[in-house]
This record gives sequence, structure tokens and C-alpha cells, in this order.
Amino acid sequence: MDAKFLRTLCAIRARSLVLTIAASALLTSAGSLQPAGAAERLTEGIAAQVGSDIVLISEVMELAGPVEERLRQAGAPEQEIAMVRRDALERLIESRLLTSVVDRLELGAEREEIDSAIEAIAQDNGLTIEQLLSSVTGHGLSVEEYRDKIRGEIERSKVINAMVRSQVQIEEEEVRALYDEQLGDQREGGEEVFLRLIVVRSEGSHAESLSEACALVAQTRRQISRNELEFSEAARDISEANAETGGELGWMHGADLAGWMSERVRDMQPGELSPVIEMPFGCNLLQLVDRREYRPVTFEEAESQLRNMLFQKKTEEEYVKWLDVLRGQVYIERKGTFGG
Repeated sequence: MDAKFLRTLCAIRARSLVLTIAASALLTSAGSLQPAGAAERLTEGIAAQVGSDIVLISEVMELAGPVEERLRQAGAPEQEIAMVRRDALERLIESRLLTSVVDRLELGAEREEIDSAIEAIAQDNGLTIEQLLSSVTGHGLSVEEYRDKIRGEIERSKVINAMVRSQVQIEEEEVRALYDEQLGDQREGGEEVFLRLIVVRSEGSHAESLSEACALVAQTRRQISRNELEFSEAARDISEANAETGGELGWMHGADLAGWMSERVRDMQPGELSPVIEMPFGCNLLQLVDRREYRPVTFEEAESQLRNMLFQKKTEEEYVKWLDVLRGQVYIERKGTFGG
């Protein structure tokens, strides 16, 4: 088995669990949020049979419940509610199908693999493992539930590796077409800057007024200037934009900067902090990490990454086809209200 391929597939999908962890938590903690009435009408029973296995209605409700509740509060029609439940059921059916393949081919994820994947996710997001798990539990997902999600992603990646990978071929013409699509209109020259940003809104999580927001940013600036606090740590604690990346905006071309950014950054030196920047919605703080001459990315430089992007896209497409074939080979019956 190609360990590098497996790690790539797993990391791409697992990373999204961190970047959208709030949504993941909502989709897995429906107990206290199930819609009144609907949950009472569908308390238990079999939603579907998948081979010799079954999917319970309670499992569907647990997965769909939080989304359903928000849709009901927004006045969504019953047809949309039913679609959420059907989508949840299909995800559970897919999970049962994959589990059967994992068991048959002995592709289960070992504890060490899960530990390694979590460590990689933390590193990719600039977090310690403790910070990552704190973020997970802070959004209502237990550590064991999160580990189960990672286990599922690893096992799914192993199945893809075993059953689908050989079907995927990438031609150079495809890579060049993607290069033209994504990088064909690059700027010819100029300068790039690497920025970090802290945003505290005047009516946000940390301040109730513009003066409070600016006072908090000013205090934070003093602490960073005195080396009492790291910018990235402060951003994770108080920023209401890009907190998960420690405030990093990454490399940006000077011509792409907002006007208020460009004015401040123009005369700053690497490592320097901007003054507290008062805006109509709150207060900001910028840090210029570095600057460099902009150089367009050549095809040779981008080829490996573009080829990988195409590979992932085609792999997912082949996986969907393979899953459809698998569905046709396994007895699946959707029961009751899910059978229509």
C-alpha cells in the first residue's frame, strides 16, 4: 500500500474536519436539538437494511436533527426537511457499505494511524494537539467521537487506495489545461507581502462597543510589542477573522490588498506591527511578517500540485462510480417514510 498516497488522501479530507469542526459537531450531537414533534413521531424503527446490517431511524435523526432544527426555525418547507433526512440516510448507508469492505479486506485503522493523522492535522493548522482537541471539545464533540471520525476517514482512504486508485490516469494535457485555468492570468511583477491580522468587532464576542474593541486591540498590541504574547496566540484568543490560522492571511500581492491595508503596510518593516486601526465595524491590528518580489509561478513549479489536484478530483469521481456499483451488488431496502 502506498503510504504517501494514503496520507495525502486522509489529510485532505481530515483537515476539513478541523476547518469546519463546528458543522461536524452539529451533525453529530443532535440529542438536545432534535425537533419536537418530528423526533417524537420517529422515535425508533428501521430506516434501511444494508445487506445483513440495518440503519436505525434514531441514527438518521441523530445525524440530521440539528440541521433539521435550524431549517424549521427558518421556516423551511417539509420537502426540504425530508431531503435532509434522506441525505443523512444515504450517508449512513454509505458508511455501512464501507464498513463491510473494510472488514472483508481487513483495512481497519490502527490506533497509531489515528494518532499520526491527528498529529498531522494539528501541524497543518498550526496547532498543538492539545489546542486541536480543545477546539474539538469546545464545539461539542468528544475526543473519542473525533477519533472515530478520523478512523472513518482513514478507512475510507484505504478503501479508495485498494479499490479505485488503479482506475485513475492523469494526462499532461489535463495538467496544462488546469494550469491555464488557475494560473494563466498571473500578474507580471510587483511585490508580495505576508500578513497577519487581528479583528475585534465592536459588537462581537469580545467587545460590546467600538471603544471596547479598540481598547482590547491596543492592550494586545502592547503585550505583543513587549514579547509577552505571540501574535498568533492573540489571534486565536480574540480575533474574529482567521483565528484558526493564528491570524495569518498568507502571501498577498500588493495590488490585491484592500486600500486600508495598503496604506499601513507600505512603509512597514518585516516583524513590525501597525497602529491600532479603527474601522466602522471594530478595530484591527496588522503585522507584516515578510515581503518579497512577486514572481509568477511556472508550469514546472506548479505541475506536481496541479497533478495531485486532478488526481484527487478524478479519484473522488471514480469512488462515486465504484460506490454505485457496490450499491448494486448489495441488498439495500429503505423502509417506511424513507422508502419513497
